[in-house]
Amino acid sequence: MKRFLVALCGLFALVSLNSCGYNTMVSQDENVKGKWAQVENAYQRRADLVPNLVNTVKGAAKHEESTLTAVVEARAKATSVTINADDLSEENIAKFQKVQDQFSGSLSRLLASVEAYPDLKANQNFLELQAQLEGTENRISTERRSYNEAVQQFNTTVRSFPNNLMAGMFGFKAKGTFTAAPGSDKAPTVSF
Repeated sequence: MKRFLVALCGLFALVSLNSCGYNTMVSQDENVKGKWAQVENAYQRRADLVPNLVNTVKGAAKHEESTLTAVVEARAKATSVTINADDLSEENIAKFQKVQDQFSGSLSRLLASVEAYPDLKANQNFLELQAQLEGTENRISTERRSYNEAVQQFNTTVRSFPNNLMAGMFGFKAKGTFTAAPGSDKAPTVSF
């Protein structure tokens, strides 16, 4: 009889854990981690394209040494900041986003400086690298959106009653999302 009661209590606990959303939270947490890996993958693809882009520009635009140096330094900084998928807090995401935004800014300055070099703008290698970089930026945007959607679903689950009780017991915490860069809410000024 004692074994039966222990087994019955164990079965009750298992059903309770399942009905309180534990398995859902685990599944959603793993989904968020997978989406984060895709975000990192897209950023790594961009970082991998940059050395080829820099070398192509370096050959044609010798006067842009400071711009090229800034891109290389920003790439090094961006690839040195990593976040453990188990600690995707708002603060960590903001740090990661800040260095990625700095890297994006240096790439934008590099591409803007190319306008002064017609030979470079006609260089097939440069054009292919520029197209790959543009495609990669689109992938980054897509992966960030997908990550944010997964985080929103996870955060809703862990904050909803009674899941919030189970989440607290097992250490599930809300995760951080990507946000727009400061000033991106204002349209850029274009003057001719």
